[in-house]
Amino acid sequence: MTSPLHGDPRPVVTVIQSSPDVPIDRFGEWLGDVELRLVAAFAGESVPIADEVGDGLVVLGGHMSAHDDATAPWLPELRALLADASVQGVPTLGICLGAQLLAAARGGRVQVAAPPGRESGVIDVRWRPEAIGDAVVGALVDLADERRATPQPSMHADAIVDLPRGAVWLASSAMYPYQAFRIGSAWGVQFHPEAGAETLRGWADGHEEVDTDAVLAAFAAREAEVTAVGRALAQSFAAHVRATAQEPVSA
Repeated sequence: MTSPLHGDPRPVVTVIQSSPDVPIDRFGEWLGDVELRLVAAFAGESVPIADEVGDGLVVLGGHMSAHDDATAPWLPELRALLADASVQGVPTLGICLGAQLLAAARGGRVQVAAPPGRESGVIDVRWRPEAIGDAVVGALVDLADERRATPQPSMHADAIVDLPRGAVWLASSAMYPYQAFRIGSAWGVQFHPEAGAETLRGWADGHEEVDTDAVLAAFAAREAEVTAVGRALAQSFAAHVRATAQEPVSA
């Protein structure tokens, strides 16, 4: 399944960015020896089809809702890409909005401005037994505390309220149940493993109800743990992409 380009043996991972201030951030370095192809959908770049993404796909977050097609006219193509990639065996990671788009694309339900309110700052992601040994998030369970929890940044008000049929529920938080899930060859995480302090500051400053100083203080207090978990997820996903790319293609 590998797709080397011009003799480059590195696996290719396509990254779809929907908002200019929601970048790949620290994941760019943590993914390691892969070729990243960034698609700036917010700037008018075309969303590829599943056969064009290479060996892996990452769909980042954004400020629009998962069904805000009028504001973000590329969303129908992005939902179609996520649906196709997840059934065609392309290793896929959806982050925040990316996770919501994945859920919606596969028949789940996303609620805009969900009643619990905005989940912001550093949250405890609690891993379910189903996450133990998982090809991608199993590495995060290995870093969890005695409650099987790991700290991660969060910034969202919309939420997945029903998982798609056939999805495996992997993690929850105190405010929102569906913090991570797997369906087909795709994983969705509601939290932001890629986000560093400056990215988080920009998001917090954009919401009047969010105390930026409190968010940054919580991040600083747990930065070593947050970073270790985010890096582990990126490295585990990249390893899964490489392993999948090396699998022989069946006739």
